[in-house]
Amino acid sequence: MLRVSLAIVYIWFGALKVFETSPAEKLVQETVYWLEPSIFVPLLGIAEMMIGFGLLIKKWTPIVTVLLLLHMFVTFFPIVVVPKLCFNTTLFYPTLIGQCIVKNLVLIATALVIVGKHNKNLCTN
Repeated sequence: MLRVSLAIVYIWFGALKVFETSPAEKLVQETVYWLEPSIFVPLLGIAEMMIGFGLLIKKWTPIVTVLLLLHMFVTFFPIVVVPKLCFNTTLFYPTLIGQCIVKNLVLIATALVIVGKHNKNLCTN
């Protein structure tokens, strides 16, 4: 269930970027300000969707998990690039955007559980 639910989130949020309806679009534009948003945001969405679809194929789990973890690492960039959007006064008082970024720690943990279970299954087969 973790693998499928994570796949749904990636496909859904990626599709929002592809169809230019993502609430995160402004954040992406302000974080990756040196790239043309009309090209980068949809490409990011496609990459997210590919990660999501890849999660649905069990044998791709290790490779897709590496891509997912790289993507998750990048999602923390706004904390450094545009901290005013992420925190009101201190690190202990995040804005809604900051809260969404911090919750990515749960997605990282989920991905690690998925790949750990996948590798365990490989060892027992």
